[in-house]
Amino acid sequence: MKDYLAYLGFRVATGLFGLLPESWIRRIGERGGEIASRRFRGSAPLLRSHLRRAMGPLVDDADLDRGVVDMYRYYGRYWTETFWFRPRRRPEILRNIERVNFEPVYRSIEAGHPRIFALPHLGNWEVAGMIAEEIGTPVVAVAEHLPNEHITDWFIDIRNRFGIQIILTSDPSRTRKLIKVLKDGGAIALVADRDVTGRGLPVTFFGEETSLPGGPVALADATGADLFPIGAYFHEGRGHRIVVHDPIALPDLPTREERVAVGAQEFAEVLEDIIREAPSQWHLFQPNWPSDRSLVEEGS
Repeated sequence: MKDYLAYLGFRVATGLFGLLPESWIRRIGERGGEIASRRFRGSAPLLRSHLRRAMGPLVDDADLDRGVVDMYRYYGRYWTETFWFRPRRRPEILRNIERVNFEPVYRSIEAGHPRIFALPHLGNWEVAGMIAEEIGTPVVAVAEHLPNEHITDWFIDIRNRFGIQIILTSDPSRTRKLIKVLKDGGAIALVADRDVTGRGLPVTFFGEETSLPGGPVALADATGADLFPIGAYFHEGRGHRIVVHDPIALPDLPTREERVAVGAQEFAEVLEDIIREAPSQWHLFQPNWPSDRSLVEEGS
């Protein structure tokens, strides 16, 4: 019953927000985020630490405080936009997306190469799936299988509407399916800035060793796919900005392990550049480095 009530809340929000104009949705999300930033003050030490990594050691305390509030503001906007989306609004959303450096993707499509789009949890990353479908490279993505089956099904439906086909993390054949998509010349999208499984590759990320998902680099090495890091950003007002970075060239090294390890570190460094462009739009509310454990204890 508890799971169903939580799901019902999602459905009610989807129904209510779907009736409102875009400008209201944006403001409600941002205002709700500001309220949440005051409600969850215990998370501030962790979020300040994340922001300091991305904004640099010289950032002052006032900017960090504003950044924490903005992290919540943008996360609130992500959720209200997701509740608001309807297929009939696709043309309106696409008209208000700024596209940057899409030429390498067009060349990859023309050459018939498979493509991997790797993104951080930044801005509204779902919109990138809509753009991919528009330019003729619809994507298959991996999504977490949540404990609440009703909400998992809701997310799958929403992402299908954004033009994203979903394979769940619980699917034992997910890697085989992703490889097949790529070997058939298709495209996959992977959100790759958090190692939720604990089985990722070690990298130095924002100055401290941690791990990131190995999927993007390992799949690129196994299939010869072009690996494109992508940044998806909110405009301060209406709309979004999608930035394509040039594909990562994996090194010519003797073993797969060496190629993947070096490629993962290069990918981590490009992720840093993507996130530094708008650190407060990075939806990182969880511990991500070994030193974060003490900050979680401090905020609890």
